[in-house]
Amino acid sequence: MLCVHGLTRSGRDFDALARALAQAGRRVLCPNLPGRGASDWLPEPSLYALPTYVGALAHLLARLEGPVDWVGTSLGGLCGLVVAAMPGHPVRRLVLNDIGPFVPKAALARIRDYVGAEVAFPDLAALEAHLRAVHAPFGPLGDAEWRHLAETSARPAEGGGVRLHYDPAIAAPLRAAEPADLDLWALWERIAVPVLVLRGARSDLLLPETAARMAARPGVRLEEIAEAGHAPALMEARQIGLVGEFLEAGDGAGPEPIRPQSRR
Repeated sequence: MLCVHGLTRSGRDFDALARALAQAGRRVLCPNLPGRGASDWLPEPSLYALPTYVGALAHLLARLEGPVDWVGTSLGGLCGLVVAAMPGHPVRRLVLNDIGPFVPKAALARIRDYVGAEVAFPDLAALEAHLRAVHAPFGPLGDAEWRHLAETSARPAEGGGVRLHYDPAIAAPLRAAEPADLDLWALWERIAVPVLVLRGARSDLLLPETAARMAARPGVRLEEIAEAGHAPALMEARQIGLVGEFLEAGDGAGPEPIRPQSRR
């Protein structure tokens, strides 16, 4: 089981989901993408792009030497989409958490505007307040869950205080040019494994029409999370249950592969 986080997040976001899946007997890996958490920062800001992340994950997949179920939030879902579209991939089932093959430029511009600011917070409480504001669309999390996100999002700052755990340079590719719509429908049409699409009802990244087009394909299940935007935190029991039920349906012999539709 591979869980891949979003643009400014880390593998620790999946602690609750990983705990539940591990208790059900699964081996769960939640890596940090380059530039996040304890992973090394890249020497060139332009490397913080989808091909780099997919390449790094490909090395990990090669070491696993077997089929995997993939849960990806936002950027982590895009990585899974690309991998699952490639010939000979090891992905058995795919969970896309509030992401799809089309992302509107307005949403990318919004993300660009808050990512990468090298802000020092006087203490963990101030960093937590920042996360509560920026990531309010995660849904109605409890105090313990917000504190967990804060504790796993902090690194010591020179001179005292804390900063966010990621390399501010991850924003460089977003700021290198005016955002344009991201269109990966051609890759989506090559995916032939069962897919669970989770959509935050107030999401501006996974638009309703995009989700509907995805769900129209055989083998794709769409679930909307009413209380969330971009992206559901996957900490709440119902959300964890949706993922667990979908993955359990793939145990044993599993369903027949899905035949990709021809390009529209």
